[in-house]
Amino acid sequence: MPNAVRDNTQRHRFELDADGHVAFSEYKRAGGTITIMHTEVPKELGGKGIGSQLVRGLLEIARTQGLKVVAKCPFVAGYIAKHPEYADLLR
Repeated sequence: MPNAVRDNTQRHRFELDADGHVAFSEYKRAGGTITIMHTEVPKELGGKGIGSQLVRGLLEIARTQGLKVVAKCPFVAGYIAKHPEYADLLR
């Protein structure tokens, strides 16, 4: 399955379109590290797994780009805790 998550570098966030809405995770980049600050999923998309799809996609982008991840966002930190296959990305 292709990654539907896009990196909107101008707005410093990863985005995922779903059902006419946009879920996003805001980030800060510094060198080889990306710090995920906040994730927001519109209430209309709640409970549909969109947040998890967004986080999985952004982690795959980070892996592809060789970035380490700092998960300041509790949702992202919780996702990584439940999916240890991404633990190697943590800084």
